[in-house]
Amino acid sequence: MTHEAQVTELMVSIEPGPRDFSALNEAVRKGARIGNEDLEEDDHLNQIIPKPWGMEYRVFVDDFIDVWNLKIDEGESTSMHVHPRKLTYLLCLGGQGVTETLTGRIPVGAGTILRIGGGAFHSSTSVGPGPLWLVEVEAPRNKFDLIRLRDNYDREGKGYEKGHTEIPDLPAKSVSYLPQARLRDHSPGKEFGFSIRAGADIFYRRQPEDLFHIPLGLTGVVTGEFDILAPAQGDLRRPALDQYYLSLAVS
Repeated sequence: MTHEAQVTELMVSIEPGPRDFSALNEAVRKGARIGNEDLEEDDHLNQIIPKPWGMEYRVFVDDFIDVWNLKIDEGESTSMHVHPRKLTYLLCLGGQGVTETLTGRIPVGAGTILRIGGGAFHSSTSVGPGPLWLVEVEAPRNKFDLIRLRDNYDREGKGYEKGHTEIPDLPAKSVSYLPQARLRDHSPGKEFGFSIRAGADIFYRRQPEDLFHIPLGLTGVVTGEFDILAPAQGDLRRPALDQYYLSLAVS
């Protein structure tokens, strides 16, 4: 672990450093571009996105926050990539893996939380046995804020995929009490369940299957700090009783 990865009790924070800035400048100089997502026009993002390393799909989205579930097959890796304009949290739901930066390696297992600042290159690998399950929390929402530096599947410099697989039996449904929000309530294989719960409900009705609670709203977007709760790791912090959370649980 390098000086760029700072450990707290429940989270590892990865911030960009000189090598990240140099690599990003070089990629842009060579013509790498980032795009802007349109929630209405880019409807393929509401389907399963097949990846050469596995697949990913959207769990929750609103105008500010985007949450995705990634399944990385054993022995496979995401590209060494960067999101120049957005903050990313990676939450491990299960499996074993390693997340690499340009200067170090961080072991990843069930309960791990990585906070990845905008501009920090990173790549995640499933070391097995079985797949590595990650949830990616991104703010502000923009799936096309992506530059690939290195890739095992010849995608260096290429933008986000357009290919997708429809999942008609698992729609992303509107959430009436959260503006512009959509939620998918479980994973395609029903390994995990996703729900929106009030902080008071989480506090008074703790569930043994709960893995993480992600606060929804603008505070984390504005401050760059999401106070993610991890009850499966013995996190006994009190949720904000008047706050909505996206809850991730084992089905």
